[in-house]
Amino acid sequence: MNKTTGTVLLIEDNKNILDANRRILEDEGHTVLCAETLEQARLILADTTPDIAVLDIMLPDGDGIDFLPELRTYGKIPVLFLSGNAEKSDILDGLRAGGNDYITKPYDIDEFCARVESTLHFELSKREVLPEKIIKGHMTLDILSSQALLKNEVMDLTKTEFKLLYLFVQNEGKTMPFESIYKTVWNRPMSDDKNAVQAAVKRLRQKIEAAGYNIRAVRGEGYVFERS
Repeated sequence: MNKTTGTVLLIEDNKNILDANRRILEDEGHTVLCAETLEQARLILADTTPDIAVLDIMLPDGDGIDFLPELRTYGKIPVLFLSGNAEKSDILDGLRAGGNDYITKPYDIDEFCARVESTLHFELSKREVLPEKIIKGHMTLDILSSQALLKNEVMDLTKTEFKLLYLFVQNEGKTMPFESIYKTVWNRPMSDDKNAVQAAVKRLRQKIEAAGYNIRAVRGEGYVFERS
């Protein structure tokens, strides 16, 4: 059976454990990103959404369990806790908080690799297979090339505008809150700043007018994508 591999984010403040796990997982074919603090993890998550995170609990700048809800704002990332907190109550706290699995230190390397792969396989197998193209009136979204065509002419969209349009198309007729739009398109939490969303929507609205669709503002709530 082929192994399931992906991008793994290791959040671990013990440098020896971090380096050892990185080497082991890279030998298994994974792409590995490393953070020794929660702040370093935030910087990585701002640019990349890993397929799985291996998260220590006792970190220099915070608690891994407390960090879990914030981590999930960056995407539906499965989390495997790897911790020296080995009491049954600690394990239950981690799982009840939303962890997909929990391994206590010290641990067996083969079991660690197997659990990472098993969690990855389970989560990746649940992901919906994306359509290659979506057609809306005179507009076609080519998902594979991240391009939109209007009457068979390629539309001049930035990467952000394409992601925004794709999000709206997937949620036609639904009011999309500002914060949800920002988290999904910009891949990080919104810091009470709606200007980026408003500016991008304004540009995109002008570009899709000829397709027979509009992005209507819902005061105080967000936007809804609908036919003109």
